[in-house]
Amino acid sequence: MQLNLSKPICFFDLETTGINISKDRIVEISILKVYPDGKEENYTQLVNPTIPIPAEVTKVHGISDADVADKPTFKEIAKQVNTMIKDSDLGGFNSNRFDIPLLAEEMLRAEVDFDMKNRVAVDVQTIFHKMEQRTLSAAYKFYCDKNLDDAHSAEADTLATYEVLKAQLTKYDALENDTKFLAEFSSRKKFADFAGFLIFNKEGEECFSFGKHKGKRVVDVMEQEPGYFGWLLNADFPLYTKKVLTAIKLRQFNNKLD
Repeated sequence: MQLNLSKPICFFDLETTGINISKDRIVEISILKVYPDGKEENYTQLVNPTIPIPAEVTKVHGISDADVADKPTFKEIAKQVNTMIKDSDLGGFNSNRFDIPLLAEEMLRAEVDFDMKNRVAVDVQTIFHKMEQRTLSAAYKFYCDKNLDDAHSAEADTLATYEVLKAQLTKYDALENDTKFLAEFSSRKKFADFAGFLIFNKEGEECFSFGKHKGKRVVDVMEQEPGYFGWLLNADFPLYTKKVLTAIKLRQFNNKLD
């Protein structure tokens, strides 16, 4: 089966130093870019995270400090990665909650702007969980009748994710071969940021999802407690969350001028 695409989609997977979106770093990235005409383009790169890889994490993906010692840092490859994905929708396995947020942090840290405007994200894990409640290895076996022998290898996981999605489209009549439909189907709560600190209310307005202002509109809190905005920017929040907060602040300022 060929995906019905109106624009390219980049399936990607990250191997990292851990699971903290704000603090952990990429040690391997693999991207499979699929074009509307079916053409495919691959990119896989080990990355020097500039921080130690914990031994327990190396046991999971098999990448050690020695493996990446002479590899480029993410800052050195960020523009190349951005060039590959900037015109594309994104796809992955648990990508909405982990890979995309962490990639956004690495991009912003490398001073390369990143956002999801004018593109959507298809999370194959969410589709799988809604339909079958399993893991990637089980999904690969269930849908493709193959064993994922190199699980936690970024390239193997990326290729398996792409194959699983195509098999899901074949298996489930309820799924439409349309990127926007798949993105909507594979999404969960509507977050204004990737990490889930900012959510949208029923009116589509940004609200805090945590702390003493949980459920309150961001614009109201900024108006009533200006110092809270400064605290947020200086606290240990993801860079992308801070970027969204700054955009809301600027929008609020411009609205006052109007």
